[in-house]
Amino acid sequence: MYTHEYKIITAGVKPQEAKGALILLHGRGSTAHNMVGLANELDVADFAIYAPQATNHSWYPYSFLAPVQDNEPALSSALGVITQLVKQIEADGIPTDRIYFMGFSQGACLTLEYITRNAQQYGGAVAFTGGLIGEELNLANYTGSFKATPVLITTGDPDPHVPVSRVQQSVKQLTAMDANVILKIYKGRPHTITQEEIDLANQLVFDK
Repeated sequence: MYTHEYKIITAGVKPQEAKGALILLHGRGSTAHNMVGLANELDVADFAIYAPQATNHSWYPYSFLAPVQDNEPALSSALGVITQLVKQIEADGIPTDRIYFMGFSQGACLTLEYITRNAQQYGGAVAFTGGLIGEELNLANYTGSFKATPVLITTGDPDPHVPVSRVQQSVKQLTAMDANVILKIYKGRPHTITQEEIDLANQLVFDK
């Protein structure tokens, strides 16, 4: 098993000039650089961009539906990287309510798990094909209020890695914690990010 180095790729404008910060979390087998490329398609020209790189190109070894202990210590280490990064962004002068998150697949699961374990008012979050992590959800981990933070969650039906039932369960949990959740399910969509989803993210989350 493994833990993660704290390795962050940065892009966009300097933090002191930024209107917001965007944390980008890549999927299994992908890279921080790929996610930075995706940011070029978002309405975040005046944001500071931060993309952590997972050790072994994977945030945790097994499915997000495996028992949590099977994905340790990698999962806790991944959440710790985001905690450290949020502190760094705040120290760079960008407050939490102007921090945004976006992830795809494994990165989308990690995005939702982090923000729901640390619920507060964020700028917004986008989870392209993901859900909360664990064989069963440990609801004791999820406390706080999102104070109407916009959260876009999209997925395919069916998706080979992420069951719609878990996505819906995740939406229910975030909504109960006062997130303003928008869910879009695409019938027969492959495991990818479509232009329509990027357009939705711009319209619903980044158009401030």
